[in-house]
Amino acid sequence: MKAAVRSKYGIPGDLTVKELDTPTPKDDEVLIRVYAATVNRTDCHVLSGKPFPMRFFTGLFKPRKSIIGTDFAGQIEAVGSSVQSFKEGEKVMGFGGVFGCGSLAQYFTMSEAKANKTMVSIPDNLTNEQAAAFPEGSFYAASIIIQLKPRAGQKALVYGATGAIGSAYVQYLKYFDVYVTAVCKGENADLVKSLGASKVIDFEKEDFTKDNEQYDFVFDAVGKSSFIKCRRLLKPNGIYTSSGGAENLLWVLITPLLGGKKVPFLPPKDIKGSLNFIKDLFANGNFRPVIDRKYPMEKIAEAFTYVASGQKIGNVIVTMD
Repeated sequence: MKAAVRSKYGIPGDLTVKELDTPTPKDDEVLIRVYAATVNRTDCHVLSGKPFPMRFFTGLFKPRKSIIGTDFAGQIEAVGSSVQSFKEGEKVMGFGGVFGCGSLAQYFTMSEAKANKTMVSIPDNLTNEQAAAFPEGSFYAASIIIQLKPRAGQKALVYGATGAIGSAYVQYLKYFDVYVTAVCKGENADLVKSLGASKVIDFEKEDFTKDNEQYDFVFDAVGKSSFIKCRRLLKPNGIYTSSGGAENLLWVLITPLLGGKKVPFLPPKDIKGSLNFIKDLFANGNFRPVIDRKYPMEKIAEAFTYVASGQKIGNVIVTMD
């Protein structure tokens, strides 16, 4: 089988495509054939070993795992003798977690217990490329939205509204009938409006933190702002969340104690439940995955370089065959 393999940290580092033996599932494992996956921000963190604290989980000086990859769309190729929940031939998509599951390969194995928590079936009207664009960014946004439970009539600002996480936020908020202001490049205004944004701020021409409206929610989908900079945008009991930024972690501890505007602790959880939530929205015409580029497996290093540049719109897909 083909697999993207690395031996050291870096983007793209020494990432190359190699021919390896196809793994054999253990009694409690399933073998998944991958048809498509994404290269995403989570993968970039695992590949680069940055921020440094994540190396306590991925390997301090050199990576513990040579094959990375967090999400996938494919099918069950084989099942172990004790597996009861899955059958050969089932089409599945899933998110293997922050530190990955080795899905940037044509085949990988996963325990039945983990598969039950991280995989769902692929709807018949969804292509493999579209299915691959469901799990990572869309999951992160769905997990937070489900926990916050926005209500009709509320207002939200999404900074980084064209990324995988941001484009999902806009669509979920629209579904809950929330007024959405999208912050992105002006050239992408039509895209975010088609996803549900009512107002667009071009961050290249104006400072969104000086917007004259106030919001119930401010979602930083790219991790490039801070609670302090965005605080004036929030209503008295408004909520700020960010997909990055170490300084925001301090406010997670402090703001709940102070009352009023806050940064809540909302760890990603319930992967399967979130993916089913996204599937239901797709089935009802309330969600569509945004795809920027597609790369063949042989150009995986080029895909990582592009994603790391911070210029991608929605998702970048890698096809295995």
